[in-house]
Amino acid sequence: MRKQMDQLEDKIAQAHLGGGQTRIDRQHAKGKLTARERIDILLDDGSFEEMGMLVVHRSSDFGMEDQKIPGDGVVTGYGRIDQRLVYVYAQDFTVFGGSLSETHAEKICKIMDLAIANGAPIIGLNDSGGARIQEGISSLGGYADIFYRNTLASGVIPQISAIMGPCAGGAVYSPAITDFIYMVERSAYMFVTGPNVVKTVTNEDVSSEDLGGAQTHAVKSGVTHFTAANDLDCLMQIRKLLSYLPQSNKEQVAHIDYTYDDESREALRTIIPDASSKPYDMKEVVHHIVDLDSFYEVHKDYADNILVGFGRLAGRSIGIVGNQPASLAGVLDVNSSKKAARFVRFCDCFNIPLLVLVDVPGFLPGTDQEWNAIITNGAKLLYAFSEATVPRVTLITRKAYGGAYDVMNSKHIGADMNFAWPTAEIAVMGAKGASEIIFRKEIKAADDPESVLKQKESEYAEKFAHPYRAAERGFVDEVIDPADTRIKLIKCFGMLSGKKIAGPSRKHGNIPL
Repeated sequence: MRKQMDQLEDKIAQAHLGGGQTRIDRQHAKGKLTARERIDILLDDGSFEEMGMLVVHRSSDFGMEDQKIPGDGVVTGYGRIDQRLVYVYAQDFTVFGGSLSETHAEKICKIMDLAIANGAPIIGLNDSGGARIQEGISSLGGYADIFYRNTLASGVIPQISAIMGPCAGGAVYSPAITDFIYMVERSAYMFVTGPNVVKTVTNEDVSSEDLGGAQTHAVKSGVTHFTAANDLDCLMQIRKLLSYLPQSNKEQVAHIDYTYDDESREALRTIIPDASSKPYDMKEVVHHIVDLDSFYEVHKDYADNILVGFGRLAGRSIGIVGNQPASLAGVLDVNSSKKAARFVRFCDCFNIPLLVLVDVPGFLPGTDQEWNAIITNGAKLLYAFSEATVPRVTLITRKAYGGAYDVMNSKHIGADMNFAWPTAEIAVMGAKGASEIIFRKEIKAADDPESVLKQKESEYAEKFAHPYRAAERGFVDEVIDPADTRIKLIKCFGMLSGKKIAGPSRKHGNIPL
């Protein structure tokens, strides 16, 4: 027995060493942790159970039969985060550059199948040079097997991807299908074709960082939802995100213990400027509404004319969508519509109630928007809200104009409760624009057109630039004192906690993609 035990211990030690100490040192020199170090930090102490530690590749071409390392470049298994079951895989860059082989893919697929069957989140820590070229079509088939399972898991269990090194070519499509992507600054990059191919095809000179680094995808493309300063920050953020999410689509998010105090928020009375054209920061509104320090913003650096993220109300996890008057006056455009639609659909998949904060002057005009399909992209947000069956509550803080009023979770598209502050302006358009159209002839014929315009603008504002017409028709359920907002929302979401809606029988809808 001693001989067999020694043999087992040797194989385990070989697997733990990965590509060898030299390559581990090289990984550390780049400021990166190894696959096993990342898993140890991500999961609760001592909770990781590894699967497939002794798997090796099956390739015998190009001398590969003499290069077999236990684990084959990916560490897979299950463990716990804050005592909750999760499945995880971490690619090991010290073994063949983390390249994906047939057996490497099989290991990932095995835990994905287990995650779906057992209803628990799956977390992928990506650090790979791509498909293992020596295996040809087998490695490409392995990627497709993973993509297929990503699709099966979508809307069933939360899927989180962390890009902690290179992720190029076909490898990018698995993270793209998952729910949330993290990227580590200065060490992670994602692109379909790298700088050399770009140079050859388009004659553009671009670095890996500029082409597909964390900041590029956080600000320009919106591919990544979160950036992290380093590996440790990334892993801690993933643990935080999971605290807002359920295990699967069949469960609710666990409530955090909360002690009620004075829920009044007097500061909310002073946030809206007297002049309706002046900006303010919607994040201030959010921070005064949610539990202390509980707002976790998603897609913070992308399309910042709308904000999305998670927060808590009296310990209850909610998703928040809000126009941001501090950026482009909070208008809806192509990117903000896509950003919000994706977030709304995620929350609806996983039973997370939605709070929608509205201050929107309309859709952004211009040829750029029209030629880039603001019609279709705006419709994505409209569709996402309309199909959502989770509790949906809207608060109109100031402007709610035109079609954007309809799209931003109005009563007409199925919102459960709609509140408004006394500062709300609910109309087809602003008083100035409306007056210029309605009284065009009268203004044109006047001796002093500017004076007449101001008079008509004042008359229109008095008649329409308030929430009371909407309240009279029941489109707004209650006009509330801003200071009472938090307690009203706590009670409202509590009232809606048992909401159940069965939609029409169908395979699935056809969202305007």
